[in-house]
Amino acid sequence: MEALDHDAILELLHDPDPGNRQVALIQLEDLACAESVEPLLVALSDADAVVRKLAVARLEEIGDERAVPGIIDRLIDEDEEVRDAAGSALRDFRGESVAAAMIEAMQHPEADVRRGVIVGLRELKDQRALEPLIGALADECAEVRQEAVVTLAYLRLTDAIEPLRHRLSDPDAGVRRLAVGALDFWNGPALLEDFIRTLGDSDWRVRVESAIVLGRSKLSAAIPGLRKALEDPYWQVQKEAIAALGRLTAAAAASDLIRFLTSEMSDLRRAAAYALGDIRAPEAKTALRTLSSDPDAEVRKAATRALEAIEQADAAKG
Repeated sequence: MEALDHDAILELLHDPDPGNRQVALIQLEDLACAESVEPLLVALSDADAVVRKLAVARLEEIGDERAVPGIIDRLIDEDEEVRDAAGSALRDFRGESVAAAMIEAMQHPEADVRRGVIVGLRELKDQRALEPLIGALADECAEVRQEAVVTLAYLRLTDAIEPLRHRLSDPDAGVRRLAVGALDFWNGPALLEDFIRTLGDSDWRVRVESAIVLGRSKLSAAIPGLRKALEDPYWQVQKEAIAALGRLTAAAAASDLIRFLTSEMSDLRRAAAYALGDIRAPEAKTALRTLSSDPDAEVRKAATRALEAIEQADAAKG
């Protein structure tokens, strides 16, 4: 089909053949303008999923605020690709009316709509969304609560701290894990007890996130809890607890870490070697030297670096 002008393309959108309607939307890519918005809004309800997806793309390119409510409706489209396109498009719109439309849509009965507009609100960084987002932390849908946590963390507004702390006890493990990560932005003494408590969470992924966050806290008071986490039944938690103790230069934990140098898991041997190097633990030198013949190259590398760090520290002491 030869190239058409703008008016001919819009006329082709009424063609009974969905293939021709698709072609029209493809050709509209470089010609779309404000006059295209109304016909494209109609195309959002086309019976053909490809047409709906292309209509979303053209409206995203135009960036006209009038398109936002229609694109929000596509968040519950029966076609997954259309839903994904709508969610992606919402992140590119700007303006006060856009934020207002998204905030209003947070009351939509469909969870997919609520979740989608929350994701879109991240890029807008509109403080008017704070209260609705805090309200979304109590949404009946766990996926909506998860997105609300992530968006509040992205906005980094201090008014969100207490509501996020409450989510550390959320019934959904995904929400709890994300809340730990979100609160890491305000990491410090005021949240230490919260993170130590979540280090004992029933879900291992929450415990992993807690160990990571405690390692970044720079608080020696986190060390006892992390040493206890070395006994966790999940190696992933042990690994992050080991790394955290290294970041905190927890000299008192050196003997605990040395025993991991003989672990059957190379990930744990490597983590322990790096941690002992961070701590500059001279009592670990003998055990670290035995790793020079470790079958894992990364473990050997970690042991070598740890020994270099310890020996440099010893030399500096004279």
